[in-house]
Amino acid sequence: MSDNPEDSIIDPLEAAVSTPVTLGPLDRKILEQFPGLVVRKDLTKGLKQNAVVPTYVLEYLLGQHCATDDLDALKAGLESVQRILAKHYVHRNQAELVKSTIKERGSHKVIDKVAAELNDKGGFYEAKFSNLGLKNVPIADDLIRRHPKLLVGGIWCITELAYELSEEPKACPWHIESLKPIQVSRADYEEFLAARANFSTEEWMGVILQSIGLNPDAFGRRGKLLQLMRLVPYCERNYNLIELGPKGTG
Repeated sequence: MSDNPEDSIIDPLEAAVSTPVTLGPLDRKILEQFPGLVVRKDLTKGLKQNAVVPTYVLEYLLGQHCATDDLDALKAGLESVQRILAKHYVHRNQAELVKSTIKERGSHKVIDKVAAELNDKGGFYEAKFSNLGLKNVPIADDLIRRHPKLLVGGIWCITELAYELSEEPKACPWHIESLKPIQVSRADYEEFLAARANFSTEEWMGVILQSIGLNPDAFGRRGKLLQLMRLVPYCERNYNLIELGPKGTG
């Protein structure tokens, strides 16, 4: 045994990607029907230790790059996620450095929360970058139509930003050359329903239970229904639910 105490510390992320995971038929079906939307929560927890980005952004990236049970592909995907974050994520205290990088290079990709609003006097849309601190950056109408959540609080994106001074003194020198959301920017209900049609009722109950962090194999049918009933107030208006438990359980 090593005398170095650090050698006995196991990195939970390294342990997660080194441990084979056996997927059942339902897991494989979920991966097949919802590509890029399946997340291993243990990877999120391990990666979150060293990242300052929101958890749902990490989960989106992991869903894009690590939705597999192949260990080699999983490690490669995790390295891609870590590389993307290290190279492109904007820390607030490094905003000026990132802006300088964009100016010197001409363009650079950044990961930041982007929100948009309508300039009603000019008849065009303008974007603002949360961590980068940029405001009034012109954004194409087409991007707004494709990602309407930009107008509702904003979304996290990988954005190719360019810097070019104009002869027009009031013109904004910042330009959005491309924008790719790294969180769900719109809900495609038709695509979701098409995938749902490939699951039986029992299978779909299992999908929902797994999505809220429960193992469906640990429940009988009645137990599954009781857990699912707790979700009804989230999707049915004016539905009041009181759950009673033994005395002293809170």
